[in-house]
Amino acid sequence: MIALQIQDIKDFMNRLLLKETFDPFLVIEATITTYNTFHIDGRLKPDYYSPEERENLNLAEHHFSRWQNLRPFCLELIKGKRTPLSFQFTFQLSPENTKKLLDQTESVFSFQDVNGLILNIRYDSTGLFCTTALSLNIFTMDKSLEHAWDQMIQKFLLKQEISFTLP
Repeated sequence: MIALQIQDIKDFMNRLLLKETFDPFLVIEATITTYNTFHIDGRLKPDYYSPEERENLNLAEHHFSRWQNLRPFCLELIKGKRTPLSFQFTFQLSPENTKKLLDQTESVFSFQDVNGLILNIRYDSTGLFCTTALSLNIFTMDKSLEHAWDQMIQKFLLKQEISFTLP
């Protein structure tokens, strides 16, 4: 697990809310505090969809909404003349990208071992931070996947030209 402090908050927010930079991620939850606190549970409700829609959306594998679908709602809550008091987004790497990371790193872990590769994005009066986390379905002392995930996020941010420091 690493915590990265984002240097250019305005640029990051532009990439988060107005561009497709984070669209492949799934949203576990979001909390935005402006004049009220708004909480979004990213868990999909399969019963809302028809059987055909469930199959097309691949709801058997995806349990959370994609950021691209929730981004417009979050933008509406955040945009305006005043800066939010705080927000927190808990993202998860999609199943297909989790499988890619496991393959690319030749990980000893199977896809079934991984409950989620998490990216927490938190803003408050102290700044904007991205923190990585890993949830496994098994107990292990092996930190290789955690380190691979930490490196992947740093590479992702650098590729997107998002400047950060390790506080």
